[in-house]
Amino acid sequence: MSRLRLGVNIDHVATIRNARGSTYPDPVRAAEMAIAAGADGITAHLREDRRHISDGDIEALAVITRKRGRPLNFEMAVTQEMEAIAIAHLPHAACLVPERREERTTEGGLDVAGGHNAITPVVRRLVEAGIRVSCFIDADPVQAQASKDMGAQVIELHTGAYCDAVRERTGEADRLLEALRKTSEAAERMGLEVHAGHGIDYETVKPIAAIPQLAELNIGHFLIGEAIFTGLGPAIHRMRMLMDAARAERAA
Repeated sequence: MSRLRLGVNIDHVATIRNARGSTYPDPVRAAEMAIAAGADGITAHLREDRRHISDGDIEALAVITRKRGRPLNFEMAVTQEMEAIAIAHLPHAACLVPERREERTTEGGLDVAGGHNAITPVVRRLVEAGIRVSCFIDADPVQAQASKDMGAQVIELHTGAYCDAVRERTGEADRLLEALRKTSEAAERMGLEVHAGHGIDYETVKPIAAIPQLAELNIGHFLIGEAIFTGLGPAIHRMRMLMDAARAERAA
C-alpha cells in the first residue's frame, strides 16, 4: 500500500484575513509553512464570490508551489470564468466542485452524471491545457463512472457526511464509511486515482486513511482551526502521523 499524500487547503487563512480587509494573515505564507511541515500539495478554492481566496492569491500560489516543487490543486466551479483562470495559471490539478453562493461550505458532491453535457467540454479543455482534472463527488460508483467517461483522471470523494455522522453519533457512520470504501474500490477498477476530503479531523482521519485505494487526502478547515491552538506545523505533523499510523495498521 503506497504512502498516502496530504494536501493542505489554506482557504480559511484568507477567510481570517478578509474579515478585517487587511493583508494579514497571508495564505501564501501559510502555504509555504505547510510545505515546510511536510504537506505534499496545496489546495485552494477560488469561489465565484471571492469570499476567501482571491485572484491574486491564486497567482502567487501558482508561483510558490512551482518554486517549492509541490502541486497546486485549484478547486473550481464549472464556469467559463473559472476555466479561464485555471488555463491562465496552469495549476497541477483542477478539482471541479459544486458551488452555490448561499452555502457556507461545499455541501455535497458534484452531480457529474446529471451535468454530463455541460461538464464534459470543460474537462476536455482543461486536460488539453495539461491540467489534471478531478471531480469532487459523493460516494457513488455511478458518479465515479460518469467522471471517468467524461475524461477526468481523478475523483475526490466527499467525506463530509461520514465525518458529521461520527461527530454527531447518528449511527450512520459505518454505512457511510462502507460507501466510501465501495466507491474507492469501484473507481480503482475503472482506472481512476482516488482522493478524499471534507470535514476530516483527528477523530475521523484514521478510518478514511485506512482505505487502501486512496492516494490523497485534502484537509483544510480543521488544520487551520487547530493551528490557532498548536501552530500550523504541529497540526500538520499530527495529521500526518495519524494518516501514516492508519496505513501501517491496515498493512499489518
